Amino acid sequence: MAALLMRTRRAPALLAGLALALGAALAAPAGAERIKDIASVAGVRTNQLIGYGLVVGLDGTGDQTTQAPFTVQSIENMLQRFGVTIPPNTNPQLKNVAAVTVTADLPPFVKPGQTIDVTVGTIGNAASLRGGNLLMTPLRGADNQIYAMAQGNVIVSGFGIAGKDGSRISLNVPSSGRIPNGASVEREVPVHFAADPHLTLNLNTPDFTTAAHVAAAINNTLGAGSAEALDAVSIRVLAPLDANQRISYLATLEAVEVEPGEAAARVIVNSRTGTVVISAHVRVTAAAVAHGSLSVTITERSDVSQPTPFSEGGKTVVTPHSTIDVQQADARMFVFQAGVTLDEIVRAVNQVGAAPGDLVAILEALKEAGSLRAELIVI
Repeated sequence: MAALLMRTRRAPALLAGLALALGAALAAPAGAERIKDIASVAGVRTNQLIGYGLVVGLDGTGDQTTQAPFTVQSIENMLQRFGVTIPPNTNPQLKNVAAVTVTADLPPFVKPGQTIDVTVGTIGNAASLRGGNLLMTPLRGADNQIYAMAQGNVIVSGFGIAGKDGSRISLNVPSSGRIPNGASVEREVPVHFAADPHLTLNLNTPDFTTAAHVAAAINNTLGAGSAEALDAVSIRVLAPLDANQRISYLATLEAVEVEPGEAAARVIVNSRTGTVVISAHVRVTAAAVAHGSLSVTITERSDVSQPTPFSEGGKTVVTPHSTIDVQQADARMFVFQAGVTLDEIVRAVNQVGAAPGDLVAILEALKEAGSLRAELIVI
C-alpha cells in the first residue's frame, strides 16, 4: 500500500516531465524512430470474430446442393424459424444461395453501435458471390459470445466466366468478398487499461538493445526510474492512475524517439522467387570461391531410311539421331579477404556475373565452410 501511495504521489512529477518531451523529440538522432512505431501497449489489441451465414441473390453461381447439403439444411432451418413448412422428402435445388464464413477483426476500445468491416468467403462450391447479399449473421469470439451482427451487400473484386465445354476464365478470386462497415458491434471487449499503476510496452521486434534504448529514452524524458526493461520485448513504465492523465501520458510516450538496435547479421533467401537479402552486418572470413556453370543440350531428330527399293522387298524405317552438346563456362575464382563488408560481397559476385541461384549456392557453401559470419535463413 505504501509503495502504491508513493507511485501515486510521483504521478505529478511524471506529468511535469511531459513539457520536456517535445524538446527531447526535436533533439533525437536522425536514425531514431517513435515508440509509437516500434512498440504497442500491452492489453490493447484486436480480437478475431467468426460466423457462419448465407449469401442469397446470386445469379445461378451458388452452391450445388447435391455436393453441399449443409446449404439446404441451413435454408430449411431458417425458413422454419419464419414459420415456413417444407414438405418432407423434397430436395430443393438452390442455385442462388451460398454458405459462407464471415470473419472480422474487432479493434480495441470499440463501442456498441459502431461498425466494422467483414470478409466473406464461400464454404461449398459456389462459383461467385458477385451480386449477393449476406443475411444477418452473428459473429462470435473465442469465448463463443456474440460481439457483432453482420449483414449487407457483398463487394467482389473478381469475376469468373465458364463455357459449356468446360473452359473457364477467372479474374482475381470471385468466391470471396468484403462488406465495408458490414457489422454492427453489439458487445464491448473489456480492456484493463487504467487498473494497474504501470503500463507495459511490448516491442514489435524482440531486441535487447532496443528495449534498453527505449527505457533509457523514457527515463531521460520523464525522469529517472520512470521505465525499466523487463526483457527483450517488454518495458514497464510508471503511469498515473487518473484515466485522463494516463491518456496524455501515453500520447507523450508515443512521441518519444528512440534509436533502435541494429539488426543481427542475416542472409534471407526466398527459395520460391530466388530473392536474396543480405543485412548490413554480414561478414565473411578469408575464403576462395570458384563458381562455374555446366550446360548440357540434347537434340533429338528422326531420319527416314530406305536402302532397298520396294520392288525388292525394301521397307521404309525411321532411325533416331541424337546430338549431345556440353558447354562449361570458365570458372572464375575470387578471394574474400577476412572481414569483407556487404558492398565487397556484392561487387565480387557481380564481377563473375552470378545469377540469384548462383549467389545462393555460393552463400550456402560459405556457410558450410564456416566463412559466413551470419545466420542463413531460407524461406
